[in-house]
Amino acid sequence: MSTIRVTGLHVRHRKAVALDRVDLDFGPGVHGLLGPNGAGKTSLIRVLATVAAPTGGRVEILGDDVRDHRRRAAVRRQLGYLPQEFGYYPGFTVREFVAYVAWLKELPAAGTPAAVERAVARVGLTDRIDAKVKTLSGGMVRRVGIAQAIVNDPRVLLLDEPTAGLDPEQRVEFRGLLRELGASSAVIVSTHLVEDVAAACTEVTLVESGRVAYRGTPESLTALGESADGTDGTGVGMGDSPIERGYTAALRSHRASASPALEGTPR
Repeated sequence: MSTIRVTGLHVRHRKAVALDRVDLDFGPGVHGLLGPNGAGKTSLIRVLATVAAPTGGRVEILGDDVRDHRRRAAVRRQLGYLPQEFGYYPGFTVREFVAYVAWLKELPAAGTPAAVERAVARVGLTDRIDAKVKTLSGGMVRRVGIAQAIVNDPRVLLLDEPTAGLDPEQRVEFRGLLRELGASSAVIVSTHLVEDVAAACTEVTLVESGRVAYRGTPESLTALGESADGTDGTGVGMGDSPIERGYTAALRSHRASASPALEGTPR
C-alpha cells in the first residue's frame, strides 16, 4: 500500500488553478519535487500537510482520507512538516521550541526530552540546544525547523525548500539525514536545487503549471540530460550538469505537448 495516494487532486486559489487533476503516489524513500516558481509545488505540499484543503480530488495518507476530520488528527501525529517560512517563538530556546512542537504532536511526556535531544543532534545543533532561537543565524534557524519536523520520527516527512540558508557542508550532511529517514518513511522534498535531488532522492517528480510533467529516477533524468546537446537549438543553455539538462529537457517536452494554458497563474 502506498504511504500517500493522491487522485484527481485539484486546487484553486481564487481564479487561479494551482493543481489540475494530479494523480500521484509515494511510498518509503526520498522523493524530490521539482519545478519552476509557480508550478504548484508548495500547494501540493500544503495539501499533503493537511494545512490547506483541496478544491477537488482525494488524498489518502497512511490509509486515511484526510477529508475525514476524525482521522485527520491521527494523520497529523505521524506527519513532519517544514514550510518555506515557519513560525517560531524567538524567546524560546531551541530545546523549548522543539519540545513545544513535540507536545503539539502529542508525544508521550516521558519520552519527549530524549526525542528532542535526538532531533537536535541529528541537525547538528546540540551545542546550541539551550540558546534562544532569536540569537541563531538563518541557517541554524532552518536546522531548528528541520529538527521540529522530525522530532516525532514521522512516517511522512514534508520539507519545502529545506536547504535554504544551509552552507555546502551542512547540505551534504542534510542529504545523508534524508537518506537515513527515507529508509523507513516517505520523505517529500520540494526544492529548486537539482543537485540535492541527484544526491539524495530515490525518485523525482517534476511539476509544471499544476500538472505532473515528469516522473522517474534521478538516473533517468540524468540520462535524458546526457542525450541532450546542451542547448535548445537557439544557443540557450540547458544547464551545466546532465541532470540539470534533463530537468530543462523534461520541462520543454511537457510544454510542447501540453494542452492550452491553465487559467491564471498557479503558485
